[in-house]
Amino acid sequence: MTGFPTLLYKEVLRFWKVSFQTVAAPVLTTLLYLLVFAHALAAHVQAFPGVTYVEFLIPGLAMMAMLQNSFANSSSSLIQSKITGNIVFILLPPMAAGEIFAAYLLASMVRGLTVGTGVFAATLWLIPLPVPNVPWLIGFAVAGCGMLGTMGIIAGIWSEKFDQLAAFQNFLVMPLTFLAGVFYSMHSLPPFWQAVSRLNPFFYAIDGFRYAFFGHSDVPPWESLAIATAAFAALSWLTLALLRRGYKLRH
Repeated sequence: MTGFPTLLYKEVLRFWKVSFQTVAAPVLTTLLYLLVFAHALAAHVQAFPGVTYVEFLIPGLAMMAMLQNSFANSSSSLIQSKITGNIVFILLPPMAAGEIFAAYLLASMVRGLTVGTGVFAATLWLIPLPVPNVPWLIGFAVAGCGMLGTMGIIAGIWSEKFDQLAAFQNFLVMPLTFLAGVFYSMHSLPPFWQAVSRLNPFFYAIDGFRYAFFGHSDVPPWESLAIATAAFAALSWLTLALLRRGYKLRH
């Protein structure tokens, strides 16, 4: 059982060696979002009673960064391996599909959680947040990062060139994360768009993650965690099926 820890170590080292690009840059981008939106809307928006707009933004932006970087880690690794041809060194060893899946998934989650921790560390000097409810915090962080890490594996398997991966990210992942309640409460939307938001699994990860800090949410936290976990499980099942078949990998 040396294949799994070796591949996991390789994937974690892959992003950590360029942490200035893979960790520091997303943290800086998130801070810029916070400064711009907080300055423009802080005096006009109050999502939850007793919660300022800046406080409201920080957990949502942190989770958005975690989701996007979890996706980016696994998807970019697989597409680079396929294009350069070194995917053969992963497929040739006698590793089960579950080992390959777990290594890519855990490395993606490590990167997402590292970026999220960096965002919170960088915002401490701006405004202190309430002490979070740790079980809810961990539950939604794991479900959200796992969901996007798994989606990144699917995108990396399906894509045959960088253009296809960019289309997957720009036309699916990016809109779903921006329209998941990062910058607003769902109850501020018209009824039609509230219904549309409920179809977005990313919304439940962000809404529940925010609940861990403020005890307020647009959807009951148990419902959010159940839906986010179900989406994670469904994507995991699909990913394992693709890996066992060798879809777009063994050819």
